[in-house]
Amino acid sequence: MSEAPGPETSPKRHFIHQIIDEHIAHGRWGTPGDRSVVRTRFPPEPNGYLHIGHAKSITLNHGLAVEYGGAFILRFDDTNPEKEEQEFVDSITRDVAWMGGAWEGDVRFASDYFHQMYDWAVELIRKGFAYVDEQSAEQIRAGRGTLTEAGTDSPFRDRPVDDSVDLFARMKAGEFADGSKVLRAKVDMASPNLNLRDPVMYRIVNARHHRTGDEWHIYPMYDWAHGLEDSIEGITNSICTLEFENHRPLYDWFIAAINDGRGPGSEWGKAIHHPQQTEFARLNPTFVITSKRKLKQLVDEKHVEGWDDPRMPTISALRRRGYTPEAIRAFCTEIGTTKFNASHDYGLLENAVRDDLNKRAPRRMCVLRPLKVTITNWGEHGDADRVEWMEAVNNPEDDAAGTRQIPFGGTLSIERADFMEDAPKKFFRLKPGGEVRLRYGYWITCNEVIKDGDEVVELRCTYDPQTRGGDAPPPDAEGNVRKVKGTIHWVATSHAVPIEVRLYDRLFTAERPGKATGNPIDDLNPESLEVVERALLEPNWRTTDAEKAVGTGAFRDGIERFQFERLGYFCVDEKLTPDQAGDRPVFNRAVTLKDSWAKQAGK
Repeated sequence: MSEAPGPETSPKRHFIHQIIDEHIAHGRWGTPGDRSVVRTRFPPEPNGYLHIGHAKSITLNHGLAVEYGGAFILRFDDTNPEKEEQEFVDSITRDVAWMGGAWEGDVRFASDYFHQMYDWAVELIRKGFAYVDEQSAEQIRAGRGTLTEAGTDSPFRDRPVDDSVDLFARMKAGEFADGSKVLRAKVDMASPNLNLRDPVMYRIVNARHHRTGDEWHIYPMYDWAHGLEDSIEGITNSICTLEFENHRPLYDWFIAAINDGRGPGSEWGKAIHHPQQTEFARLNPTFVITSKRKLKQLVDEKHVEGWDDPRMPTISALRRRGYTPEAIRAFCTEIGTTKFNASHDYGLLENAVRDDLNKRAPRRMCVLRPLKVTITNWGEHGDADRVEWMEAVNNPEDDAAGTRQIPFGGTLSIERADFMEDAPKKFFRLKPGGEVRLRYGYWITCNEVIKDGDEVVELRCTYDPQTRGGDAPPPDAEGNVRKVKGTIHWVATSHAVPIEVRLYDRLFTAERPGKATGNPIDDLNPESLEVVERALLEPNWRTTDAEKAVGTGAFRDGIERFQFERLGYFCVDEKLTPDQAGDRPVFNRAVTLKDSWAKQAGK
């Protein structure tokens, strides 16, 4: 069992808690009062990467298991061989583990239970609860009726039991073509719930399965399989999203049909476990699409670089972008668990990332668009090539993170946006004749602007030796204290590390991508990625031992995250930086320091 969730995931009480509490009190799953009987699961289909919506399910299911001292199961619903791949199995397993969803025992698969599910299907045929239908998919669909009209019985509904058993075995052996036959449950063709109108249990798919190979030529439908998987694993609470609410009667019907006639002395054996399915409202973040089909379209049409492109809402992409599992879990917990569909502001997730990284991300100084600054009087107080080392705080939110030494010399680089030649009155950064504080460095005054045509290429400045560390100089003879309002960041050019920085923003500009035109592609943000090919970072930027010791480097998952002062939160993109010693490191922006989209939405 996993460790208990941290403070960021302390559970809020909700309606699922009330259901579980009642079950425990009445001993539905065992001895009254025994909380450890609670078993939950996360059952993804391996046909794509997990996205932020799945993060909500992982957080909920795993959190409940931890809270009650029960067990959490990871199981793949691998019943569709034509769309499933080992790549997706590997990515999902990695993502669930990264999210903190530690599972009990080995990873489970629906394919582990194919033989047992087949035997139960034969049992239902022999009990008169299932039959082999030879109608086409179109005929079956037409025969189901509508919301206002009952369906019509299949001409094969009353075929002899032995015939259905024989045909079902031959379907399994691969004698028939795809789509030529199905196994259907015999429920009620007049039911007001269309899901109960003789649903399909198995279909013929002559395709190779990523685990079982060519052994099977029939595969179970989701409604038949998932309740049985829950039963086999002893799941107590099968937690689904609201779109499965109308499927719950079928979930219960299948298990009840298997248990029909079971008991002591029965030829069928003892009754099987019957879990409780409960539905909750899914996560609906703004500015995001979570349809696997539409996400696959983004990948296939190369609007993004892949499933883990940091602009995607997949968990792999969020990790690569620099988000933390703690922040994602905090967001999922904060929005709550209800039965009511609602939109969830994506800005809440970004704020959760800011809140988390503000507490534990080390600070570094990086200049994205360098502008050369020459300190003309640097040689007046010693060797013009000398380097002084300044003490800088690693994280003002955590004293235990310690300090670091950064070099200061006669040639520096500042952010181009921190200088303005024709500056307005309230521009407190550097300007001709103006003075500014270099954070942890000295105060400098701009005396000369060097231009190449209209472009500013160099600033020639003087520094005040009395302001080392950025402190104010002592009062003059009359007791006056010189003040400066602006503080900017910088790097010593001689020691700077050239890096590539990828400034990621939201992939879509619309809160509901595709709402206006029906096609989310129309709302793609053309400014979702800006690549800065030669930014400059302070040397010795790697996470220090002190930072790792207190966890401020968020290094527990092997990803180095930082706050680049005044710029935002960034992480090393290990996928694009295979060799830190030889290649330029690539950094991805996780989030800016402030929510620029909130102001845009307000307008």
